[in-house]
Amino acid sequence: MGRLTRDPEIRYTQGEKPMSVARYTLAVDRKYKKKGEDGADFISCVAFGKNGEFAEKYLRQGIKIVVCGHIQTGSYTNRDGRKIYTCDVVVDEHDFAESKGAAPNAPANTQSAPETAPEGWMNIPDGLEDSLPFN
Repeated sequence: MGRLTRDPEIRYTQGEKPMSVARYTLAVDRKYKKKGEDGADFISCVAFGKNGEFAEKYLRQGIKIVVCGHIQTGSYTNRDGRKIYTCDVVVDEHDFAESKGAAPNAPANTQSAPETAPEGWMNIPDGLEDSLPFN
């Protein structure tokens, strides 16, 4: 669980059926910090297909999300001839970890909050009862 350090980078594969590929970095707070060390780890994530499309549509810098996936390591040789090692989380699932209004730099919510009943339950707005899946 962490916050996006910047907006996701989105690309599409070439071919008959282009697939979305989203790359982003999560800043994950460390539970325990040693003196003089950073208070966060920066985790590279990559999301393919529908998960990439979700990232493109909904994820922005500062949003707090939860990611479930697996580690993928790799390597390549850069232009200088040096071997570079990579480690990414391949996203199987991701979801929001806070409400939209709680995110930093979130626009002010212009809708009024639902009316709350005395016991702490939310009142059902008029005309909505017939569309609920339970009665």
